[in-house]
Amino acid sequence: MIPHPPGFRRPSRTRIVGRALTCAVFVLAGLLFYISARTAQGTDLRTDDSLLRLGDVIQQRSAQNQQIQAQIGGLHDRVDGLAGVQSQSPSDTARAEALERSAGLQALRGPGLTVTLNDAPPNATARIPGVPEPGVNDLVIHQQDIQAVVNALWRGGAEGVQVMDQRLVATSAVRCVGNTLLLQGRVYSPPYVIKAVGRTDRLRSAVDADPTIQNYLQYVAAYGLGWKVQEAGELTVPGYEGSVDLGAAGTR
Repeated sequence: MIPHPPGFRRPSRTRIVGRALTCAVFVLAGLLFYISARTAQGTDLRTDDSLLRLGDVIQQRSAQNQQIQAQIGGLHDRVDGLAGVQSQSPSDTARAEALERSAGLQALRGPGLTVTLNDAPPNATARIPGVPEPGVNDLVIHQQDIQAVVNALWRGGAEGVQVMDQRLVATSAVRCVGNTLLLQGRVYSPPYVIKAVGRTDRLRSAVDADPTIQNYLQYVAAYGLGWKVQEAGELTVPGYEGSVDLGAAGTR
């Protein structure tokens, strides 16, 4: 047995365990700093302005799409002008114009209906005795509300439908992101204005008979959601100015 030098004290098990834990803590701290640096790639993970919120990205893309659509509209005008220079038979011209009208590429004028939907006031309370106080979702326009009006107008024989400042075509999709409307790459806030050209009596009858709209009107009465229907002897909806190319198709 090897003798110990004078003053030697055997380290206790508690001190050994403490030193091991201290080393482990330093190793883990270094590992965390390394992972954080690799993830950030030179940016501030909490405050870097380049990490935009989804709403900011949507607004940015909306402005870009609006500029692109304006450019596309100008190109359409140039194509129409060049097409007019070339000689075409009257039958070909009439057929081309008919196809453009049916596709929604030409402006449309005639009698029609305007429907306006709007959020309720943010401090709205129940207006009818016995109705529960509203939640946040009870006071805003939802995607199905706008879709119900558009579908009812089509069923009522609408020749053309406009939502906000855009003409709807076969490839149009009405979607909501949060409390905003996303339509053909652009973002809109309420009130939402929907216009349709067609026989006003048939359009109004289709709107009045729609069950989803009837349900919406219960919320109008209970919480003050906005609802207005106006008939017009002459209404104009613009032609669609976006791309009509189908980028992708699939089946469900």
